[in-house]
Amino acid sequence: MNSAGETSGSGVDGVRGGRHAVVVGGSLAGLFAAHVLAGYADRVTVVERDRLPDGAEPRPGVPQGRHPHVLLQGGQVAVESLLPGFLAELAEAGAPRLGMPSDMVLWQTGRWFRRLPATTHIYTGSRAQLEGLVRRRVLADPVISVVQGTDVVGLLGDASRVRGVLLRDRSGDTRAEPRSLEADLVVDASGSGTKAPRWLAAIGAEGPREETIDTGLAYASRVYRGANGVLDGETRGYYAYPDPEQVHAGGALPLEDGTHLVIVSGLRGDEPPTGDDEFVTYTKRLPHPPLHEWLDEAEPLTPAFGYRRTANARRRYDLPGHPAGFLATGDALCTFNPIYGQGMAVAAMNAVALRDALADRRRTPTTRRVQQAVLASSRQAWDISAGADRKMPGATGTAVNGGPADRVADWYMSRVQERAPGDPVVGRAFRAVLTLSEPVSALFAPAVARAVLFGPPAQSPAEPPATQERPEA
Repeated sequence: MNSAGETSGSGVDGVRGGRHAVVVGGSLAGLFAAHVLAGYADRVTVVERDRLPDGAEPRPGVPQGRHPHVLLQGGQVAVESLLPGFLAELAEAGAPRLGMPSDMVLWQTGRWFRRLPATTHIYTGSRAQLEGLVRRRVLADPVISVVQGTDVVGLLGDASRVRGVLLRDRSGDTRAEPRSLEADLVVDASGSGTKAPRWLAAIGAEGPREETIDTGLAYASRVYRGANGVLDGETRGYYAYPDPEQVHAGGALPLEDGTHLVIVSGLRGDEPPTGDDEFVTYTKRLPHPPLHEWLDEAEPLTPAFGYRRTANARRRYDLPGHPAGFLATGDALCTFNPIYGQGMAVAAMNAVALRDALADRRRTPTTRRVQQAVLASSRQAWDISAGADRKMPGATGTAVNGGPADRVADWYMSRVQERAPGDPVVGRAFRAVLTLSEPVSALFAPAVARAVLFGPPAQSPAEPPATQERPEA
């Protein structure tokens, strides 16, 4: 691949001719990218710092692995496009599939959602299960190999082009000289802790401009088993989202083994504790007692695990001046506050954008053009996560202060959120956008806009709705 000013002869045509691609990181974003690149390269090498488990086990390289993960509808479409038949495998493995809003008690911006028939679905099984299934599918391709237990410690190349990576065995002498692995393309999928800006600077290349928004949100999670294996009768999941007036959030989502993964969150200075009694007590900060009451009867199966790295960060490798032969994807490109559950979906959507950009015969897929396409596939998730977080008290970062357009969008979105819990039309569009299955323009469809601009907020439940609403005959 080449930068915007380079000729096409040294670009993606070289990858099509059978060259070598290296993917840094063997998590979901890296696996999806490797799967796409296997269609264009003779060899794809995934470099992973961990020793990969054989099955569905948490690992150190996925620090959020013990916390709730959801695969949103938009992510499901993307994964199925990349790995046909995957959703059937996921269902066969027992991953819970929840209808929204029918299967869940949901609270947001001071309102309970009506439990109307589902208009979208999410998968809530463990991150380890989903990643294990993806890994099995992707690594079955003989074009793809994995170097495990190995750190990438730098890049080969110069300011104009990246030509490979420097590797060091994690079990070896850290003072030893790193070994070189040459490549025609390097894809950074190393996650939110990426060191790529430092690597690029070391070869004299320009690093990314970074946009950040950090609310200081922290959360803690713990696995429980309820007395009847479910949260409460028809309720399969519960979630209360944070907002500027109610900064504490939490919920319980089912896992593939019949247990529930419970999460609570708070902002900087009021982080949730991980002690046994304190964890349960913290749930009293939520806007209503159902989760606290359920935990009083449920059996804890694991310790509580905390997590505090929740800042939004967007790294602009798509701007002019960056070297050819280097791309970023997944959290290494755009990191979202995990509380919104977008990461796995965006990892798959990034890979679809990578595939489509490489397959586009109308334009030469230069490094910059491909990076622009991959970043564009993250934009809706960024707008949702960053847009919500910039309004939270105490938010800091380079992208906190929005412009006039952001203020207009915030005004419109506040009216959407007031109406979504009780209005079926607005609620359907709201969920479609939040689950990345429809573009933001769905919120401006005529019927939605009329309700948002001219109609009063529809009535929503005064208390947590214990049962689903049945369709009228």
